Amino acid sequence: MPFPSNQSYSSICQNFRWQLPEQYNIGVDVCDRWAESEPERIAILHKPASGSVQPITYGQLRRDSNRLANLLTELDITSGDRVAVLLGQCPETASSHIAIYKMAAIAVPLFSLFERDALSYRLANCGARVVITDRSGAEKLQPIRDQLPDLMHILVIDAEGKALQTQSGWVDYEVGCAGQSDAFTPVTTTPDTPALIIYTSGTTGQPKGALHGHRVLLGHLPGVELSHDLLPQPDDRIWTPADWAWIGGLYDVLMPALHHGVTVVSHRAERFDAEAALDLIESLQIRNLFMPPTALKLMRTVENIAERWSLKLRTIASGGEPLGSELLDWAKDQLGVSINEFYGQTECNMIVSNCTAIMPAKPGSMGRPVAGHELAVIAPDGQPLPTGEVGNIAVHRPDPVMFLKYWDNDQATRDRFVGDWMLTGDLAWQDDEGYLYFQARDDDLITSAGYRFGPGEIENCLLGHDAVKMAAVVGIADPVRTQIVKAFIILQEGVEPSDQLVEALQQRVKSRLAAHEYPRQIEFVNELPMTTTGKIIRRQLRQNQE
Repeated sequence: MPFPSNQSYSSICQNFRWQLPEQYNIGVDVCDRWAESEPERIAILHKPASGSVQPITYGQLRRDSNRLANLLTELDITSGDRVAVLLGQCPETASSHIAIYKMAAIAVPLFSLFERDALSYRLANCGARVVITDRSGAEKLQPIRDQLPDLMHILVIDAEGKALQTQSGWVDYEVGCAGQSDAFTPVTTTPDTPALIIYTSGTTGQPKGALHGHRVLLGHLPGVELSHDLLPQPDDRIWTPADWAWIGGLYDVLMPALHHGVTVVSHRAERFDAEAALDLIESLQIRNLFMPPTALKLMRTVENIAERWSLKLRTIASGGEPLGSELLDWAKDQLGVSINEFYGQTECNMIVSNCTAIMPAKPGSMGRPVAGHELAVIAPDGQPLPTGEVGNIAVHRPDPVMFLKYWDNDQATRDRFVGDWMLTGDLAWQDDEGYLYFQARDDDLITSAGYRFGPGEIENCLLGHDAVKMAAVVGIADPVRTQIVKAFIILQEGVEPSDQLVEALQQRVKSRLAAHEYPRQIEFVNELPMTTTGKIIRRQLRQNQE
């Protein structure tokens, strides 16, 4: 149940109790439940790149997801099989997730701008049997198909008779679904039944897949409700420019909104354009926003917003980095609302939040622990630290929003815990009222343009170039993107630095991983700082840039 508006933060925390049912399925919760009672209720307003706005009802979502579930069943997909969703913001992304959850299969959301190496690693690591994608995604998958022995089928949306359909395993999504029944009996699942794998970039080596159970949506709800000043309220309508492949877009916005019957706006341009975003917010009467810090900084460059646009915003939530008092003051002046900052990560999300409806925000603070989550600032030995001392933000298990484990990586799972405390890897301190103040990462994670990723995958990509002997990647400060990627390169003997080589290395990362991960700066060096065991000391490289 949503939080009552007449209670204080303290009373909400004191009265809160998790109520996890013995049987629970995300797909049934966010779709079938509403389709039974209000089938014509608008679930999604889809604004395509061109054309008119398309309303999608809960009844339509149920029909579309049931047909897809039947199609996947016909393709021999069963409980526990991994089904990847390589799509941007669109109704098919929502219906795909709902179908996968109702089948008790495991959804694997993948960023639509990932390139072949990034896709190949994740699909191979999770052993995905099916990918649901569009023509753009299909073209990326075609050259790597032979590297993925577990991948049996690729469902292509808007295939339009392309030759891809004639190859073994390629299925026209629309044609395949059209021939299926719109009735499907969901598989019985529990809160701990695996539901999805979301890949998070570690700071060393390849990305890790965080496996979540169906309980993850229930675990998100208190934090989402607080960050949007007690969502849902009458006439709420929510949008985010964040891709639905990330935990922020998928479980801070799409799934909680569908759970609450709040209409979600579906629209994402390849590049964020602040004026276009303001046009969208005005024209579709969006009331609630989840805005990454970089998007807010870009919006701030637009002059006279309050005079040029008639906005009806009720809430803005933001997370990923501290915003600062100037940006918060600007939002109140130009957008008409106070931003609620929150904190979380893929493994354990929406665990700290502000909520101006029930408690004052403090400059520089990311909020207080969300009701239902036990947090502490702890020392390396796992002991909670006194008020005011900097330590690692930790979350006590069990916790419904916490991941079950890293996929196929038990050692990494064990390393994440000290006793029953899950370490976030973020350093902070807490004041005597419970507000938390972010200080720094205790690892090498890079935060750029709203994305958080590790250097390991980028370094591996650079090392694949014949000219590169060693590579180290760090994030350095940037006023708009928070950080940009900088690479330090040791070249092979006989290779000389050049502008052409810089461009080739940048393009290699863009074309194989993703555009937001490419090194905007490259420095050729003769040596890198190393530990006695041969590990790169990235901290020293960062410090040298300050």
